[in-house]
Amino acid sequence: MQRLSLPDVVQWGRSLLGAVVFYTTLPLPGNWRLEFERVARWAPLIGLLMGGLLGLLDAGLHYYLGMPVLTRSALIVALWVVFTGGLHLDGAIDTADGFAVADQKRRLEVMSDSTVGAFGVMAAVILLGLKTVALSEISSYRWLALMASAGWGRWGQVMAIALYPYLKQTGKGAFHQPTIRSLQDSLGGLLLLLGLSGLGVWLAPEQWWIWLGIAGAGGAIAWGLGVWFHRQLGGHTGDTYGAVVEWSEALLLCLLASMIPNL
Repeated sequence: MQRLSLPDVVQWGRSLLGAVVFYTTLPLPGNWRLEFERVARWAPLIGLLMGGLLGLLDAGLHYYLGMPVLTRSALIVALWVVFTGGLHLDGAIDTADGFAVADQKRRLEVMSDSTVGAFGVMAAVILLGLKTVALSEISSYRWLALMASAGWGRWGQVMAIALYPYLKQTGKGAFHQPTIRSLQDSLGGLLLLLGLSGLGVWLAPEQWWIWLGIAGAGGAIAWGLGVWFHRQLGGHTGDTYGAVVEWSEALLLCLLASMIPNL
């Protein structure tokens, strides 16, 4: 087995920091050296970290301010968008506008248009509404629900990048695919997410089947959405990568709203 050298560790660190800059709006010192090649491999980890941060903020709003659960949930969802800079939501909006066109040949053209259409607005309202309502129905392990939904959504994105062709010459997601390593880059995120469910089993071992169900549902939703978009378009774009993330997060939160209250 090849041993990691110090330069390898430094490169990994710069790549991880590059992923933080690419996928979030969290500030980093401007003089830090960053690498953006293969940043997609870190996407599930970024999702877990973001979900954990949102979980901490949610707990603080509850314990220190006594904020009601619905208000708290709406604020957390809003911060979710702020922390991502709307990167994935923008993709979901453009994808909805494209899929509103019956002619499949024109869908990519419509998705490339910066003008937001009615279907894009409706998609954004539905996504934000589903997340807010579903999160407000989760009374326990809210931090874990946030981590799971954000992590699995981004794992679905990695799978879409690794498995399907990119349909444009340029675009927000064009630089990911040439450097992605399908098995290696998707397996790391998968192990992290399975470990999250393992943490749930450790916290509530009597309900182990729920945590296994969360892992199975998260993987199925995230992977299935990538398959569905591929079948509709014959591949993926940066917009559909974002749509995979957003719809995976929303649908998994809806499912968790019915599963976690049983704990």
